[in-house]
Amino acid sequence: MEKIAYKLFREKKDGNITSLFINKTRELPYNQWMSSENLPTKGFVERPGWHCTAKPHAPHLKMRLKTGEVRVWKAVLIEEYTEVQRPESQGGLWYLAKEMMIVDNSKEWKPIAGKNVGLL
Repeated sequence: MEKIAYKLFREKKDGNITSLFINKTRELPYNQWMSSENLPTKGFVERPGWHCTAKPHAPHLKMRLKTGEVRVWKAVLIEEYTEVQRPESQGGLWYLAKEMMIVDNSKEWKPIAGKNVGLL
C-alpha cells in the first residue's frame, strides 16, 4: 500500500537531487519507483531502506551548510515500509521503505516561523 512521506535531499547547483549521506553522488530521478539498496557505510548505523519521515521536520539537520550545500524536502510515495519511532529532535516518526518515488518536483517544504511546517 502506498503512503505519502517526506525525504530530505541534497540539492545540487544544477537542480538535481541526491541522498544526504549514503551514495550521495547518485542523482535521483522524479516520478520513477526506486528500490532501496543496503550500502553499509562507516560511521552510520545500518538501517536498510529509504529513510523518510511522516512530516517534513528534522531539526537535528541543517538546511544550509557552510560548504554551500543546500538541502530540500520533497514529498515521496513509499511502499513496503516499516515504522521507526525516533526522538522528536530527530524528526519523530521515520519510515524505512523498500520502494520510493519522488513525486513533488516543483515545491519545497520548509519550517514556518519555527513551528510546524508548511508548503511555500
